[in-house]
Amino acid sequence: MAEGDCTPQPAKEAQAGDDPPKGDFPLQKKSPKLCGSNYPLSIAFIVVNEFCERFSYYGMRAVLTLYFLSFFHWDENLSTAVYHAFSALCYFTPVIGAIMADSWLGKYKTIIYLSIVYVVGHLIKSVGAIPSLGNQAVHVVLSMVGLFLIALGTGGIKPCVSAFGGDQFEEEHTSERSKFFSIFYLSINAGSLISTFVTPVLRGDVKCFGEDCYALAFGVPAALMVLALVVFIAGSGLYRKTPPQGNVLLEVCKCIGFALKNRLKNRSPEIPKRDHWLDWASEKYSKQLIGEVKMVTRVLFLFIPLPMFWALFDQQGSRWTLQATKMNADFGIYVLQPDQMQFLNPLLILVFIPIFDFGLYPLINMCKLNFTPIRKMATGMILAGLAFGLAAIIEVKINETDMPRLVPKESLIRVLNLAKNPVQVAIQDKDLFQQPVESFQNPAEYSKLILNGEQQSLHFTLQHQGLTLAFNYTMKEKSVYSLIVFEAEGSLSSRLITDLEAKPENGLAAVRFINALSQDVNLTINSKSFIAVQKNYSASEYSLLERDIYNDGKCITETGEFPLELGLLDFGASYTVVITNISGGAVETWKSEDIKANNVHMAWQLPQYLLISAGEVMFSITGLAFSYSQSPASMKSVLQAGWLLTVAVGNTFVLIVAEAAPMAQWAEFVLFTVLLFAVCIIFSIMGYFYVSVDPEDLEEKEEKRETSSRGNMIGLVTQKTKL
Repeated sequence: MAEGDCTPQPAKEAQAGDDPPKGDFPLQKKSPKLCGSNYPLSIAFIVVNEFCERFSYYGMRAVLTLYFLSFFHWDENLSTAVYHAFSALCYFTPVIGAIMADSWLGKYKTIIYLSIVYVVGHLIKSVGAIPSLGNQAVHVVLSMVGLFLIALGTGGIKPCVSAFGGDQFEEEHTSERSKFFSIFYLSINAGSLISTFVTPVLRGDVKCFGEDCYALAFGVPAALMVLALVVFIAGSGLYRKTPPQGNVLLEVCKCIGFALKNRLKNRSPEIPKRDHWLDWASEKYSKQLIGEVKMVTRVLFLFIPLPMFWALFDQQGSRWTLQATKMNADFGIYVLQPDQMQFLNPLLILVFIPIFDFGLYPLINMCKLNFTPIRKMATGMILAGLAFGLAAIIEVKINETDMPRLVPKESLIRVLNLAKNPVQVAIQDKDLFQQPVESFQNPAEYSKLILNGEQQSLHFTLQHQGLTLAFNYTMKEKSVYSLIVFEAEGSLSSRLITDLEAKPENGLAAVRFINALSQDVNLTINSKSFIAVQKNYSASEYSLLERDIYNDGKCITETGEFPLELGLLDFGASYTVVITNISGGAVETWKSEDIKANNVHMAWQLPQYLLISAGEVMFSITGLAFSYSQSPASMKSVLQAGWLLTVAVGNTFVLIVAEAAPMAQWAEFVLFTVLLFAVCIIFSIMGYFYVSVDPEDLEEKEEKRETSSRGNMIGLVTQKTKL
């Protein structure tokens, strides 16, 4: 995504009918050059600063959704909403940074001061991720304060750093300045690529405080932001520092406000109409500024449908990451963390840009196809919509291994027969378990049980070798149960235990143990998991473990210590392991899979990442280049602000959908697909009627029109208006 701009603008208001003053800028010292070239040495500090800052931002954001989900135990909708609220704030605050830089502090001081705010936010965020520091309320408050300061810092410096780098070049070195921006963009994507791959590893593969190390995953980006600030300050003596010249965005807003106010004051039919509503600002603002604002508003009108693209695009860090937690991440030689999949986007961007610029676009031109910028952007929207269509299909396949969603007055039950012979199970007034359950038979799917209220006492009948036994159990709605049937002291007995109601989160595996021995056992699964299980078919609580092969466990009993082999505990699965016997110096076990493992591989997300990354290249880069070509040089920063606000609005739309209209995830993906396709049609129609212009030609026409219409004006009502 392209960074912002802080192009200096004249601060002095122009008199009516006059062009803005062309004051001289103060002379700037020349920075030392890199290796005898025309590149200032100062840009090296700026590029390194940008790399570290982007590493800091994208690295922190990569693990943010899972942090909300796992550390705060928020649900998926709330985690998604807060993630996008933060993202939206990061794209609203650039307006504040641009105003501070152009009207008050200048770009250099703005970058310094807001980077300090940025660092403080990172430090607070990292401290808030330490589990032993206070309760959850403390963690939430620290995290939210940290995120607010980070959003203020990253958004505030966003429109200033690239422009400050451009200020380091002399006017005659336009070619070098252009190449600098290419290097600058490369540093952004390099920082994003490396951080989105590394910080999930720090989170998932490194353990601290007995769980995922979010403090480290946030601490490393904080350290990189400190380094970014130190590097930037280190180059202070080399920079060319342009003083603030006034913010053109404020001038544009004032011009538009005055035009609307003046038009409302002059509604008399005796007053001649003007060709354009902005012409009503001519009593206070110059014809050049009014003409430039007209050009900008034409482009900003085209921006209206654009937020929907960003609403889909930025869900890579929220909904797509959550989808990855429910998939199989084993790539053979490497197990990928679910939040690591985000690294594909910056990687594919670096690959696609040269392919599109030097391969696809020239090929289309050779075929004599008029692939205009508007059509490129519309194609990018279509590709993003197709990506979400694929995400919906994958979500449907993922749901096939989910537990059924229970409603009131429903529960689920299954039977585990740990006796030596088949058992026939019957439940009062329920038509379940038609066939006898064989001994140690892998349980079938859970059976749905309809209750007559929030809970109900049910009568169970067990038939075993000609004997009939009866038991009563109370079952609650929206609960999942296993009925364990076993032999105790020569007779048949049973026990009702509660199972997991949903898959373990974040691709973890869940395992519990049933001890069929006549003595208590202490189990060691790995170096950190210790479980005590009482004798005579007692059941342990579920333990959550990373997906792995566990064959190095130990079972300690009164008679000694024995090896315990559990085999593979797979992504998202739930297991019940029955310790049946100790024979030949080894523990004999029987393992059943309560909830099926994730069977959709994470590699199936690759096509949707390919599509949305290609869509970004065609939409974002083309859109910025097109909008810049349609406006005068003095209005670039206004368009940049408008572009960044489309990203903010898109993220705001996602958080509204996540909180106000919760629905099945596949249905939400389909909704966004349909909305983007509809918006694409609207944008295409708007683009069809849009006539591309050369800003210089438009300025000349505007000047001629203003000259010819000046003689036709009559007195206007300008109450309380300074002329």
